[in-house]
Amino acid sequence: MKLHKITPNLWFDSQAEEAANFYTSIFHDSNIGRIARYGPESEGRGVAGTVMTVEFQLEGQSFVALNGGPHFKFNEAISFIVHCDDQEELDYYWDRLSEGGDEKAQVCGWLKDQFGVSWQIVPSQLTEMICDPDPARAGRVMRAILQTKSKIDIQALQQAYEN
Repeated sequence: MKLHKITPNLWFDSQAEEAANFYTSIFHDSNIGRIARYGPESEGRGVAGTVMTVEFQLEGQSFVALNGGPHFKFNEAISFIVHCDDQEELDYYWDRLSEGGDEKAQVCGWLKDQFGVSWQIVPSQLTEMICDPDPARAGRVMRAILQTKSKIDIQALQQAYEN
């Protein structure tokens, strides 16, 4: 697997391989690459033989998952946006990524998965709608999004945009 110039590195306590397997089971064009294991010289950092890092790709984007211990947790300051072409695709990613996640963290198309990673599951046309040169159209779409309690309803956004 060829690594990109910039690769997001996700710090997990001890679930790097589990997370990589979970994500690659959801995204269609995905794979697991190299897995590095802690060696005997890693005393205090990881148990020899256990997974240290997992390289994986989702839809052509490279990632590295690291088992770094419980020192750091994910927060909403970083999220991954999944652009969806229709409601069926949006529902698919929402349902799969939110499975086992924090239901209280689901608002305006954002969700937090079972590992604490934040995702935005949005229609592909959202940016075009909220950047529309007509401020009334863009404003209606923003109001519709801000009223969304969990996943986005594309038809509701389209109606707000056109109304």
